[in-house]
Amino acid sequence: MTNTLHFVPAEEAVRCIKSGDHIHLSSIASVPHVLVEALRKRADADEDLRDLHFHHFHTEGPSPYGSQEYAGKFFDQGFFVGPNVRAAVAAGWADYLPANLFESQHMYRSGALPCDVAMVQVSMPDSSGMVSLGTSVDCSVAALEVAGKKIAVVNPNVPFAYGDLVPISTFDFLVSDDTPLITKDYVQPSPLDALIGRNCAFLVPDGACIQMGIGALPNALASQLHSHKNLGLHTEMFADGVLELIQKGVINGACKKIDRGKVVASFLLGSQKVYDFIDHNPDVLMRDIKYTNNPYIIAQNPKVISINSAVEIDLTGQVCADSIGTRIYSGTGGQMDFVRGAKMSEGGKSIIALSSRTAKGAPKIVPVLKPGAGVVTPRADVQWVVTEHGAVNLYGKSLQERARLLTSIAHPEDRDALSRAAFERFGRLI
Repeated sequence: MTNTLHFVPAEEAVRCIKSGDHIHLSSIASVPHVLVEALRKRADADEDLRDLHFHHFHTEGPSPYGSQEYAGKFFDQGFFVGPNVRAAVAAGWADYLPANLFESQHMYRSGALPCDVAMVQVSMPDSSGMVSLGTSVDCSVAALEVAGKKIAVVNPNVPFAYGDLVPISTFDFLVSDDTPLITKDYVQPSPLDALIGRNCAFLVPDGACIQMGIGALPNALASQLHSHKNLGLHTEMFADGVLELIQKGVINGACKKIDRGKVVASFLLGSQKVYDFIDHNPDVLMRDIKYTNNPYIIAQNPKVISINSAVEIDLTGQVCADSIGTRIYSGTGGQMDFVRGAKMSEGGKSIIALSSRTAKGAPKIVPVLKPGAGVVTPRADVQWVVTEHGAVNLYGKSLQERARLLTSIAHPEDRDALSRAAFERFGRLI
């Protein structure tokens, strides 16, 4: 099949893009950087090319689409703000498009968000002419359905992951590239992370179906689950932290009602070992975000345990997870998708896990959120909250009860001030 493919230079492929177009990028580790670079060079040479809008989940690597240097030519409007565009968003040279990740695909499919061009990176085709979106399926399937122009970078380093595959004939242009995917090394949990992970692990029963992301805290939880049995994994993303659990058979999906025995995810960022693991692995399904993050699909598995983090939480249970005050730090992500899916699951639990203080010593459990802070999970949806000092269940609890419970797992040096703030607000505490 490879010998019959017709490749064009990246510079030729991006000539189809015109001023005012909205462009979808495959995300995370699989950004088609060769196309982005070709478009950047075209923008340097063509004064008339202007007003290009970029949409994506968080991206790794160079991001000229969010740079002040290309103001007026490029404008980034991502569904999630990663470190490479965070300063640009804060300065106004890029922007944030709020969305629960489940709804990102619907914005494309419904036409609420235009998608004129889809630029993605794919695997080598199989004998049937199908390609995999590899580590970044996310909302790219939806973008490919609606985009007027479709450009694929065919890269042998993109793993062929089963799940939602795409015919190679879908694409108007094919570009060849063999640049390795961006990797992210395993983050070793700190002693503090380990305490939080242990408190979360107590809430995970055998046979549970878990959802968690990447980073030190999810790794800490994974490290505490080695004695568990018959866990499942249905998540938007995973990384090295759970890989050992899968290889040891702790995660085997034996108790799942749907996708039994399968690992289900939509995008990845990890070491090369993770990418190699999903390559031609029939036990892994990389699916459209429409499937992985649909609360009603999530809820079909029993004992779903969702574990998500927070920037801060107030005494009533409002969770801020996307901003520091008015400054956008990340994004809504799939937190609400899995919070609601887990709560609807038979025997499921939703967990918000956070340290009691920031690295600089500021409290994360606070009387009120910072002015302008985004409420990602409303207080009516919050269930379990976990810190290094314990775990409390806010479900079915009144405001006064919540304030008392959250104060009990705050940093010991913050508890008196929280109690006073609660008394001033509510008059008394139950």
